[in-house]
Amino acid sequence: MRRLLVATLATALTLAGTGVAAQAAPAPAAPGIGDAYYPDYGNGGYDVSHYDIRLRYTPSTDRLTGTTTILATATQDLSRFNLDFVLDVSSVLVNNRPAAFSRQGDHELVVTPARTVAAGGALTVVVQYSGVPSSKVAAGYTAWIRTPDGALAVGEPEIAWWWYPSNDHPADKATFDVSVSVPDGLEAISNGVQPRPPVRETLGYTRWSWRSLKPQATYLTFLTVGQYDITQDTTADGSPVYNAYSQLLSPDLRDAAQASVERTAEVTDWESTVFGPFPFEARGGVVAPPDTLTFALENQTRPNYSAGFFRRGSNTYVVAHENAHQWFGDSVSVRTWQNIWLNEGFASYAEWLWSEKNDEGTAQEIFDYVYSSYPDDAAIWTTAPADPGVAQLFGDAVYDRGALTLHQLRLAVGDDDFFEIVRTWVAQKKYGNATTAEFTALAEKISGKDLDALFQAWLYTPSKPALASVAAHSAKAAPVAPKSWATINRTHQLLGEH
Repeated sequence: MRRLLVATLATALTLAGTGVAAQAAPAPAAPGIGDAYYPDYGNGGYDVSHYDIRLRYTPSTDRLTGTTTILATATQDLSRFNLDFVLDVSSVLVNNRPAAFSRQGDHELVVTPARTVAAGGALTVVVQYSGVPSSKVAAGYTAWIRTPDGALAVGEPEIAWWWYPSNDHPADKATFDVSVSVPDGLEAISNGVQPRPPVRETLGYTRWSWRSLKPQATYLTFLTVGQYDITQDTTADGSPVYNAYSQLLSPDLRDAAQASVERTAEVTDWESTVFGPFPFEARGGVVAPPDTLTFALENQTRPNYSAGFFRRGSNTYVVAHENAHQWFGDSVSVRTWQNIWLNEGFASYAEWLWSEKNDEGTAQEIFDYVYSSYPDDAAIWTTAPADPGVAQLFGDAVYDRGALTLHQLRLAVGDDDFFEIVRTWVAQKKYGNATTAEFTALAEKISGKDLDALFQAWLYTPSKPALASVAAHSAKAAPVAPKSWATINRTHQLLGEH
């Protein structure tokens, strides 16, 4: 980016006798990144490249203290900018100088540097803070989850606010270092790899360190603290696999969870043959204590799972779903939240492909069952997946109708073109952001077909699409779902799956 000079008072007017127009004065950055669904999420004026998060957490009091260092680049002449954050801030430095700061709304920290930062200039922000995360309410709730032995910082679309200041939107991804000191005997787990083993500190605390080497969205960055049993392995290509199971799990839950999550390397190896090479440096999963987390979330490199997913026994479908997100949602992230079906539709369809791979029901059989199982006036049909609205951001139209759409695309273009579309999409958008319009354009380019009518019916129209030919789709009056998939899918609906 070309560096611009900061305008001075003398150049605020047109330079006399020269005809040269003055530069605009430095301005405050926008308090939002430009998302229509969440106008005040994320921030304008800068682009983050790295977060260094250094914390101490005491579960007995739920007190967290920390220092987060943010490395960024100004994208405009910057006199003021915002961070998304709710804890109590004691100091802010910008480029090694104390900065003024104030609160605006329920999650905006407004920072005024001592000196204007020119567009293209480096921005190093150091925020020191403390607080009790579970006492902070923003966007109408508290995302931080206390557990009997620790806490979970796991959530979507917002979670960072409760433990580190950030530009909280998937359009601004960065790399991460997370270092957390917790009382001896507890584990602190986050994303990526361990650059060093846990280190015993003085006064009864142990420091755990984690590093994410690839661009990562803020909501995909997690922290889990508690008593966990940890298993470690490596994949065939040498990538570390790190799984963790709450010690509060009953033996039956623990066995079912481990029989599922320990297959993560197998599942992701198979998904790599379908979607392309695994995009990150580590794999694994974390199973939370019972009755704490109520969903599963695709945290980058290491999804977190509610124990409830394993109450009926082993469940590799949720493992396939969350790890499909490593490609769809984590590597290829939404540009705005309106495009969320690109995450959830693909992850849901990955379950159908996993069922097909294991001879537990074909994708066509699942399509027939899902299509027929919802009444004509159900929200899945009255909501357009390509623009679901905030109220239906995680509704059936995004998940199931998103998967139905992908199966219709597969039928329309054939398997060869369909899977070429999928792999090309992942390769071209790797570590970036994407929109529905970009996906549909790619599908038409690779297939050479006009797919406007298909996508209009399945993604944009708030009514139940008609099937072109009942015979062609194997539809029956009352299709019976493949038993394994149907049981798992019901669990997903009861718990909620991101």
